[in-house]
Amino acid sequence: MGDHFEKGQHALLNEGEENEMDEFQTYSWKKVMWICLSALNSTFGLTPDHPVIMDEEYIINRAIRKPDLKVRCIKVQKIRYVWNNLEGQFQKIGSLEDWLSSAKIHLKFGSGLTREEQELRRLICGPNVIDVEITPIWKLLIKEVLNPFYIFQLFSVCLWFSEDYKEYAFAIIIMSIISIALTVYDLREQSVKLHHLVESHNSIIVPVCERKAGVQELESRYLVPGDLLVLSGNGVHMPCDAILIDGSCVVNEGMLTGESIPVTKTPLPKMDSSGSWKTQSEAEYKRHVLFCGTEVIQAKGVCSGPVRAVVLQTGFNTAKGDLVRSILYPKPMNFKLYRDAIRFLLCLVGIATIGMIYTLCVYVLSGEPPAEVVRKALDVVTIAVPPALPAALTTGIIYAQRRLKKRGIFCISPQRINVCGQLNLVCFDKTGTLTRDGLDLWGVVPCDQNGFQEVHSFASARPLPWSPLCAAMASCHSLVLLNGTIQGDPLDRKMFEATAWEMANSGDDFLIKGVPAHAMVVKPCKTASQAPVEGIAVLHQFPFSSALQRMTVIVQEMGGDRLAFMKGAPEKVASFCQPETVPTSFVSELQIYTAQGFRVIAMAYKKLETDHHTTALIRDKVESDLIFLGLLIFENQLKEETKPVLEELISARIRTVMITGDNLQTAITVARKSGMVSEDQKVILIETSETTGSSSASIFWKLVEEKKHIMYGNQDNYINIREEVSDNSRDGSYHFALSGKSFQVISQHFSSLLPKILMNGTIFARMSPGQKSSLVEEFQKLDYFVGMCGDGANDCGALKMAHVGISLSEQEASVASPFTSKTPNIECIPHLIKEGRAALVTSFCMFKYMALYSMIQYVGVLLLYWETNSLSNYQFLFQDLAVTTLIGITMNLNGAYPKLVPFRPAGQLISPPLLLSVIVNILFSLAMHIVGFLLVQRQPWYSTGMHSACKVQNESIPILTTSPTVPENATNNSLFTSFENTTIWFLGTINCIIVALVFSKGKPFRQPTYKNYIFVLVLVLQLAVCLFILFADIPDLYRRLDLLCTPVPWRVHIVVMLGCNFVVSLAVEEAIIENRALWMLIKRCFGYQSKSQYRIWQRALANDPSWPPLNQISYSDVPGCDRGVSYSNPVFESNEEQL
Repeated sequence: MGDHFEKGQHALLNEGEENEMDEFQTYSWKKVMWICLSALNSTFGLTPDHPVIMDEEYIINRAIRKPDLKVRCIKVQKIRYVWNNLEGQFQKIGSLEDWLSSAKIHLKFGSGLTREEQELRRLICGPNVIDVEITPIWKLLIKEVLNPFYIFQLFSVCLWFSEDYKEYAFAIIIMSIISIALTVYDLREQSVKLHHLVESHNSIIVPVCERKAGVQELESRYLVPGDLLVLSGNGVHMPCDAILIDGSCVVNEGMLTGESIPVTKTPLPKMDSSGSWKTQSEAEYKRHVLFCGTEVIQAKGVCSGPVRAVVLQTGFNTAKGDLVRSILYPKPMNFKLYRDAIRFLLCLVGIATIGMIYTLCVYVLSGEPPAEVVRKALDVVTIAVPPALPAALTTGIIYAQRRLKKRGIFCISPQRINVCGQLNLVCFDKTGTLTRDGLDLWGVVPCDQNGFQEVHSFASARPLPWSPLCAAMASCHSLVLLNGTIQGDPLDRKMFEATAWEMANSGDDFLIKGVPAHAMVVKPCKTASQAPVEGIAVLHQFPFSSALQRMTVIVQEMGGDRLAFMKGAPEKVASFCQPETVPTSFVSELQIYTAQGFRVIAMAYKKLETDHHTTALIRDKVESDLIFLGLLIFENQLKEETKPVLEELISARIRTVMITGDNLQTAITVARKSGMVSEDQKVILIETSETTGSSSASIFWKLVEEKKHIMYGNQDNYINIREEVSDNSRDGSYHFALSGKSFQVISQHFSSLLPKILMNGTIFARMSPGQKSSLVEEFQKLDYFVGMCGDGANDCGALKMAHVGISLSEQEASVASPFTSKTPNIECIPHLIKEGRAALVTSFCMFKYMALYSMIQYVGVLLLYWETNSLSNYQFLFQDLAVTTLIGITMNLNGAYPKLVPFRPAGQLISPPLLLSVIVNILFSLAMHIVGFLLVQRQPWYSTGMHSACKVQNESIPILTTSPTVPENATNNSLFTSFENTTIWFLGTINCIIVALVFSKGKPFRQPTYKNYIFVLVLVLQLAVCLFILFADIPDLYRRLDLLCTPVPWRVHIVVMLGCNFVVSLAVEEAIIENRALWMLIKRCFGYQSKSQYRIWQRALANDPSWPPLNQISYSDVPGCDRGVSYSNPVFESNEEQL
């Protein structure tokens, strides 16, 4: 297909809409490609007046430029756009137009496309593929190696090789190779994982009906919008989005919803209306759409006819394509730590520049050769800026990743571990995350003409007595029998299992007029209550729809009546019943159970005439004058780990928020039961109404009534009743609860109120996948560090949008999420935060240590440069490899502290405590080095030409002698050997060990230092070796290290200076730097207040006596204002409303 493209001009795309909430507006250039249709001329004689092209109803035809038959197109984030010549703009291609009516779809596409139409659409729309190429290793390597850190390392290594400093150069090379390899491996694994997720989509063989040629097998990559698919057999994975027009299907939409619940799809009805097909159907249009990536587990034709579907969307326009794009193109994240790290290194570069100027001045004035001057000046850069810093930071993250892996938490983005340490708000999905996956049937409340009867509890194991309610529970569901296994909605399964009936397919023994050949039949088991019927056949089903809030089935009793059963939301079912059959206590009885968070389903029935064919019955006629049967009470139990984990997070002052697709009342109760909302806190319900006609959008604030426990009947359980309360909720803390619909209205019409609501918004119910992502982003705009924990593919967008996404599922959600927990409960959240905090503190410790190590070497070398001296290669090697490298590897081994404290570690490198710590310790080291440098020159035994001062014959007047063991070629070492060199090296080397101990932080974020046994052992061994070298008179060792032997009193002086430095550094670090109370006092004294948006709003709301409003209605100022506050990228239009 590439042969048909020609290069053209560029198009300028605006990728950001600038409004009051956006921080940026970006533009990008996209190359415009020309699609030449001339190739089709030779195939079937395509001309400008060809009937296929002349019909300009469709975008495809409007995009063709006549008479040269060319189409302009661009590709943005995997989506193809073509230039609409009539409207003068680029429009997305690869989907059927939304304006098509159901009649038009049946007429235009019901017989399939012609060969010409297929070829034309194939060329313009592109292939039906979701292609995620595996990034080649060489590309990943080049991208990683071009990192400024590694470029600087390459410069350093080349310089060291030129100076014959090979040992440390090889060590840096090895560490860099390991660091690059690990990073490339992680990126490659993520790329491969995503590729495997989508690769099977592109190689499916499907039967396609062509208008003239009939049904033909076709590879799915050649499908185009408008193609007619013939679905035969079970277990078919949909390669595109398609509208079902004939037959019915049972589909597993686990890829979209996160729950493997079979959903029944019904055909799009033929209607005469000219409106859009999406609005014509009385049920939600999604009931007619087979989404890409879902599995068709059962396909049933009408009267043995084929199951047919029209291709709606292809490629990345599909539901699965949209999911993959949300993973490929997430919102870029900018964590302050890495931004500060660059600034920090730039400061070191500035210090190195000063050192270079100093070096040039000293060596030029000393008359040194130019090559030597340049080499010494460049040496200062490699000393001031530590090349080992990236490897040291990577080591800490690797250790944290390994500790998480031991707890069953796997990470595909290791850099996010540090971000975990900053989390102060965690959003949770409810079903399957906070609560168990399914609902348990708690009891049944039957009713008769006298009202509600006593609750039948299933805990007693008594079978449910036979009644129309029992028949309704056995037959009014969407369960299917596949390979002898009952599959379907868990709620339906629990309800059916409670009846102790069994399911089978009808055969020759059950032939009744109007019953399909393979109808579903339910029969009582031996353990069930005695029933007057042998079985019940399900003749027809009006499937459940969340918009209609009900489902209805038409059944036939064996040897009995034909009945209709309805199941659905209690208020909805009651509205279809004869008023006299609904108990007068209906509202109060319903309130009793919903207030406790039980999910309540109502059931009703009626008798039907048997002389009508079931398919001829109209739903409105069936669903009228019903008799109310009773209530089913389901409970959604919390996971055992939920409450203690939430209590731990709340005690650590980490906000917890619930974002669920479940109903609001259930969400509020789960929030209370889990401890997310405590007993003494109030819940304020926010209800909204959208703009209608001339009326503005409105928002209403209502206090959710408090309840108290009483005994109900003879049931041994607690039930809540309403109690009148005052509106004085402002005296205590409160939480807002709202639905996805309300969130949408507030975003569009009450943007000024949104931040205020989010400050106390805790319960968000009925949230769509797109709304979940928007909510996470709105929290981020308030400067929260947001974590998201979910278990389904419908959480993918929010998992990717959050600073930290934690998936409790190993399916599609794990691809979008940086973290995946093998343990399917929220216990992983505190572990992740603890490890994140420990890793963050470790990173700061390493930054501080590497800075001090560099500055210690820097100060020492510049002092020696004053004497045109320096450290030798072996002296550098001992400090760099034997001391600093070992410390860098072992300092990071501290594990996380087991308790979450109610404050976070500093999130910025450029913070007063950290800068003060570094500056103070640099000053201490500088003072110690200068004192040592000057004092050694004032010693009576000091001489610039001597190689030892160990032989002393008189204590008052020492006699300087040359050590008898110094060989004749000692002049080779005279480049480095001096008393200043020896003093500076011992001070610098042991100071590096001291600083490591001072900077190694323990509580409250990491395990105490003494528990890091390997680190402590390394420090003890290093200190022992240094003291041994200092006090042992071993001439060969001194000669190898280019040291001079000094008198014992001077060595004691060195130890005393180091001891004083250690005591002062440790005292300052513990008493000032790590004294949180002192810093809080300083902040209060200077009136410092946090500049985070959520802190600003907290202070503003605390001083607002009118907040929160209660029992008030607010109206939007501008009716019909549809301006949203969420950032939206017009080139990445989500199709989530279809999911």
